[in-house]
Amino acid sequence: MFTGLIEAVGLLQALENQGGERLLRIRSELDLSGVALGDSIAVNGVCLTVTAKGEQVFAAQVSAETLQRTTLAHLKPGATVNLERALAYGGRLNGHLVQGHVDGVGRVERLLPRGGSVEVWFALPRAMGRYLVAKGSIAIDGVSLTVNAVVDAEDVSRFSVNLIPHTQQKTTLAQLAIHRLVNIETDLLGRYVERLLGPAGKRCLPAGGLDEAYLRERGF
Repeated sequence: MFTGLIEAVGLLQALENQGGERLLRIRSELDLSGVALGDSIAVNGVCLTVTAKGEQVFAAQVSAETLQRTTLAHLKPGATVNLERALAYGGRLNGHLVQGHVDGVGRVERLLPRGGSVEVWFALPRAMGRYLVAKGSIAIDGVSLTVNAVVDAEDVSRFSVNLIPHTQQKTTLAQLAIHRLVNIETDLLGRYVERLLGPAGKRCLPAGGLDEAYLRERGF
């Protein structure tokens, strides 16, 4: 589990194709002293397992499934990536709960300067967009951000976020350009609610459904 608060920007030193998978070697100023082999690090919002490490370099394996669902397949040596170590139990949760399980890929559509900040509009499939809500949370390339607005069309959803100067300085999002692809993870709560209120979840609910009376009886 992560928070979406980026700790460092790393440099992809090398990648190695291994059948349908890839091995990434990343250099950064991230403190790896407390990171053990098998620990998780989010790379551009994707939860990866550390398979080897040195003083300032670590390696991580990327599965074929992850390459298919994220932008990691497009990385080339020299690319910069957002890095975050897994959340320590009892640590501060200043962003929001991020699993590192990317839902899919979005595309930059507009960049609008707003003083020192930048308003960015993204497009993504409507199947993902149904989990977005204005003033809700979203992770873009691993960065925890607040959704400003959501506009749904028949097969696509569009949403905007605001990048303050600090976010631009501390992450790779300052490099965003029109048509650039990004990893998107929506708020996990929406997916659970949908599951509970869908056909499978309704089998566990009372015949009258989930109403105010049902919740009051149980102390809500």
